[in-house]
Amino acid sequence: MENTPVKSLDKSASTRTRSRASTARTQLDPERWIDVAIDVLAKEGVTGLRIEVLAKRCGVTKGSFYWHFKDRQALLEAVLEHWKAGRIRDIEKTTAVTPGGEREQLLFAIDLYGANRNRKGMSIELAVRDWARHDPRAASFVEAVDLYRLECTRKLFVASGMSDAEAKSRSLLLYACVFGLSLMHYGRFDDNIADLKQRIAERIVSS
Repeated sequence: MENTPVKSLDKSASTRTRSRASTARTQLDPERWIDVAIDVLAKEGVTGLRIEVLAKRCGVTKGSFYWHFKDRQALLEAVLEHWKAGRIRDIEKTTAVTPGGEREQLLFAIDLYGANRNRKGMSIELAVRDWARHDPRAASFVEAVDLYRLECTRKLFVASGMSDAEAKSRSLLLYACVFGLSLMHYGRFDDNIADLKQRIAERIVSS
């Protein structure tokens, strides 16, 4: 009889231990908070990034937020760092090329950025840019990414045989085109939009 309650207590203690371990695993995953924050950012903008809303989406209490972030501003900084790192990786991947293939890579970049295949990615991009209109810190991240984009494509244009001045103007034109198109509804402007966009791309990269 004396052993029965001891076993019960041991089982209860084991359950609590597992529960604490599970909670700790949830709390010790800051990437989860950042991923959820970016999803909310894409849909609601930076004003939607409230700790209570994010905690509910993560399935945890608000208290667990402070395991990883000092405050909301610390989370916003982490979101910007995550966005910047992701964009730089994508830019490097998109503009990496072996000598002699610069023109084809530039055409690929224009097609990739102008295709609107990644709607979520574009929603995040636009949300960050809207955020940057009102927040100097966010603006500094956007500027860093834009300058990196322009520099990578400038190098491609130079490697293809253009002068530095021409390469800079073409690089700026390239991104003005693809980001401008991403904001427009032009599907009924021409019977063959794909062909029209290809002609535009050829003009941008032609010597």
